[in-house]
Amino acid sequence: MEGGWERAREISRQVARGAAGAGRASVRATRATAGGTVKATRATARGARKVGVATRRLTYAGGAGRTGLGRLIELSAGNSAGDALVTVALASTVFFGVPVGEARGSVALYLVITMLPFGLLAPFVGPILDRFRSGRRYVMAGTLFGRGLLCFAMAAAVGPGDLPTLFIGALGVLVLSKAYNVSRAAIMPSVLPADITLVSANARVALFTLVTAGIAVPIGAGLTAWLGSAMTLRVAMVAFLLLGVAAVRLPRHVDSPDLEEEGAAPRWRTLLKVGPAVAEAVWANVALRLFSGFLLFFALFLVQDRAVPWLAAGAEDPFFDVPKTIALLAAGAGLGGLVGAVVANWTRNHAPQLIVLVTLAVTVVAGIVTAIFFGLWTALAISLVTAFAQELGKLALDAIVQREIGEEVRSSTFGVVEAMLQLAWVFGGLVGLVLSLTQSAVAGLVTLAVVLTATLVRLLVARRKRVRAADAKLERERERAEPGGHDPQSGDDGAYDPRPAGGHDPQRGDGLDTTKPLTNPHG
Repeated sequence: MEGGWERAREISRQVARGAAGAGRASVRATRATAGGTVKATRATARGARKVGVATRRLTYAGGAGRTGLGRLIELSAGNSAGDALVTVALASTVFFGVPVGEARGSVALYLVITMLPFGLLAPFVGPILDRFRSGRRYVMAGTLFGRGLLCFAMAAAVGPGDLPTLFIGALGVLVLSKAYNVSRAAIMPSVLPADITLVSANARVALFTLVTAGIAVPIGAGLTAWLGSAMTLRVAMVAFLLLGVAAVRLPRHVDSPDLEEEGAAPRWRTLLKVGPAVAEAVWANVALRLFSGFLLFFALFLVQDRAVPWLAAGAEDPFFDVPKTIALLAAGAGLGGLVGAVVANWTRNHAPQLIVLVTLAVTVVAGIVTAIFFGLWTALAISLVTAFAQELGKLALDAIVQREIGEEVRSSTFGVVEAMLQLAWVFGGLVGLVLSLTQSAVAGLVTLAVVLTATLVRLLVARRKRVRAADAKLERERERAEPGGHDPQSGDDGAYDPRPAGGHDPQRGDGLDTTKPLTNPHG
């Protein structure tokens, strides 16, 4: 009996020693895990700090930190990330999650309902912003704070499926996002360093916004899959509120004083009053945006219906099925937009008018070549070229508007331009839906290539007429400036002019201002 008790005590001691050993091992494992977590956190923090320092060097390069352009770039990058989070969160909701394979009528209705109200409201954004030029920082902050509150409302509406709240909130986010972009484009000349052109400054902003959006999309998708759309919208809400505080801290010189006379009627900017250079760039970009919307939905439904050579029955590609083809075309479009922003940053001394026409011409050529040799790789090429031309052409258009339009109506001009581009994209998408019914890639691409070619020819003819008219005007002025020159239309009889050569009377002060650049007479 005593031997049994001894054996039991020995077993209990062994069990106790084993438990103690297991406890010590657990403590050591916990300490190791905690130490590894701390080291990983420190390494991540160091990496993030290095990335932040490198990003700050890029955004503040070329005097951008001194003028405020660097802060504007960082603010725009954060704004782009917030918009990407909202887009990803709404993509999985009941109302906005339109399946790719759904009927064309439903997709068309989705386009009309979500985009046309925004396109109709956008022209009113610019005149409102022009009335608050002396407080642009607070206007930009208001667009960010407003989106934060809308994200809070939409997050509360996701659970019960409150469709009216989701629709109104999404429309408000679209309008406020465009209002921010209009304000940002309007203040760009006031933060432009002396060594950076407008095209390069716009390209730098676009490059950082594209990269930031590309990083935010997978993060938002993972967060949505893990915690749901409501949590992603709440994260976007916090981001927008913080960005609103950063907008208020922009340099004070981005606010321009209101120089209009008291009681003066507000000026409305339309395409009939923007001048030939701006109108030319706008129509070229309208054609590019029309083709972009067309290509997106046209290619999407052709691939979905397997009406493309590499997915047709009997010739199916063993690797590129429908989902992989859509992913490949989307990747090509994203890469094209990024390349367009990079190229725009390199075109420092080239005329933006020339850039706009070249991008349209390149798109025309690419569309014709794709229609003739349609296949997987030409479809990828046209997706890349279209996104490239759209990004580069839009950056050049922004630079033209910023240079040619006075500050008092610049926001109105941007509002009208943005509305036209948005409506052109929606109309192009609807045309793509209709032409995809033919299930013929050649017919659709040829139709749009003809439209683009006609637009390019019309713009070139109009430009040639303007150049000839400008040359004729310069020739008449040169003849009048010659000694004894007489212009019968001006009533000049060749009498002696007491003013010095060049027609400048120092007492009147009506000569050329040498501190301002001369405008290109060819426009």
